[in-house]
Amino acid sequence: MDALESVLPVRTRPEPQDADSTEVATEWQDIDFVTMGMFIIDEIEHPPPRPPSTDILGGAGSYSALGARLFSPPPLSRSVGWIIDQGTDFPPSITALLSSWQTSALLRPNPDRLTTRGWNGYAASEHRAFHYTTPKKRLTAADLTGPLLQARAIHLICSPLRCRDLVTEILAKRKAEARARDPELAAYARPLFIWEPVPDLCTPDELLNCTNVLPLVDVCSPNHAELAGFMGSDGLDPATGEISKEAVERSCEQLLASMPLQSYTLVVRAGEKGCYVARNGGRKRGQPKKKKTAAATATTATATATTKKKEYVRGGLRHDTDMEALFAGLMQDDEGHVAREEIEVDPGVEKWLPPYYRRAETDDRETAQEGGVSTGNGKVVDPTGGGNTFLGGLAVALARGKTLEEACAWGSVAASFAIEQVGVPVLGQNNEGHETWNGVRVDGRLKEFQESLF
Repeated sequence: MDALESVLPVRTRPEPQDADSTEVATEWQDIDFVTMGMFIIDEIEHPPPRPPSTDILGGAGSYSALGARLFSPPPLSRSVGWIIDQGTDFPPSITALLSSWQTSALLRPNPDRLTTRGWNGYAASEHRAFHYTTPKKRLTAADLTGPLLQARAIHLICSPLRCRDLVTEILAKRKAEARARDPELAAYARPLFIWEPVPDLCTPDELLNCTNVLPLVDVCSPNHAELAGFMGSDGLDPATGEISKEAVERSCEQLLASMPLQSYTLVVRAGEKGCYVARNGGRKRGQPKKKKTAAATATTATATATTKKKEYVRGGLRHDTDMEALFAGLMQDDEGHVAREEIEVDPGVEKWLPPYYRRAETDDRETAQEGGVSTGNGKVVDPTGGGNTFLGGLAVALARGKTLEEACAWGSVAASFAIEQVGVPVLGQNNEGHETWNGVRVDGRLKEFQESLF
């Protein structure tokens, strides 16, 4: 057995016929977060005079897993799942690094290929250039097995059409596995889908596909440039060349205005401007229908025979038709009635949240010479992976029942650790035995940040 396999196990649930096995409780690992992003080893080309960095842990999968792992000290670290395809060139230093995180990573050694590698280049404006230097190995729904398939939150990074296919395939596979254990699907729960569009296909030609995917995911999170790409612009202020908050707000308004009958959520990552949360008003999503017992069904039938309170049969308007109930989502039951009291309308939200690190009023000369970005709270050294890490933090927060605004705070704090250095932050322990990253407790930084916001 490979050394990394032994320290990064993903345990599998017994087959349905073994459901009574005493091993179920000890073998099954609940997963809060799993990413469908790829594992990549990065080479980073910095602006002069900094030399390039090589053999850096990278890829959307790695950084989003980092974002979830930051808020998951052991034993909670096992609730973070991801998939690592290891080629023959896999560096021992990365093996040791990954083992120290103690996550539920699924390692798949392959003696016939190289590990997926990529080149990253950044201009002074933080515009990112990227290309693969070895063949890529992307993940499919078939790669999610056992506990990973049952994750509470799933991070996707792909095109709109591939997002549609992945969601459809994952849900079908998940339901099939649940139905094998319980034909009634009494315990079935839909996962949260956090979708990050890939930059290359954020174009006006893909806008319709994007709107068609919104009903399938719980959060769509492009960065400012990707959102602008769907709208055919660059998202920058023509006078300053900086990210335009007005352009972000306008693009969100245009996109969500095309989806008026239900609530959809956009979280736009905008670098030093922070993130913009936009959720249109409409029928709230994800409210499971309560199963009725036989007694409850009989009671309901009796009540229906004596009263028609706030219920309307499909197929025509009447003088006493409640138009508000009718158009607030058309929540018909199996008998074709609309029950107004079952409809909960989301008022929507439009809100900017700042990043943890904020640009200072004046530049720091030493920081600028080192290639970093001067900030009010510290120094941003390398933005690589900041957006992916943000989404890992956001996704695991939502999986654990946090509000959207709280989840964005988790994401901002997660991103702050990712951009303080080239590569990933250093895992350690303080004198009290608490886990630290770059010498700082994550919960302490989160508390500080939340107190400045709420």
